[in-house]
Amino acid sequence: MTTFDDRERAFEAKFARDEEMLFRVVARRNRLLGQWAAGLMKLTPEETEAYAKAVVQAEFEEAGDEDVVRKLYGDLIAANVDVDESAVRKALDEQTVEARRQLIEAP
Repeated sequence: MTTFDDRERAFEAKFARDEEMLFRVVARRNRLLGQWAAGLMKLTPEETEAYAKAVVQAEFEEAGDEDVVRKLYGDLIAANVDVDESAVRKALDEQTVEARRQLIEAP
């Protein structure tokens, strides 16, 4: 083995770890967003759990965050919650930070 091969394997391993962490952060963030929106919609604990899972699933509709923003905003408007899209995007940013913090601090 050469030093180049070792470096390449190390880079590939780091890339895989980074991608896994990103996936976990986004999934956690979406769950937190679902809980945030459920609180605004005054859902029961059981409904909150189901809604948070639905928000996590919404991430898989298309690449990026737009599918999640659309779902949250649409559901909040449908529930007559006085919120604008910028509040949803702000919550998305805040919950991204919180999700990363939770994962870093997790044992």
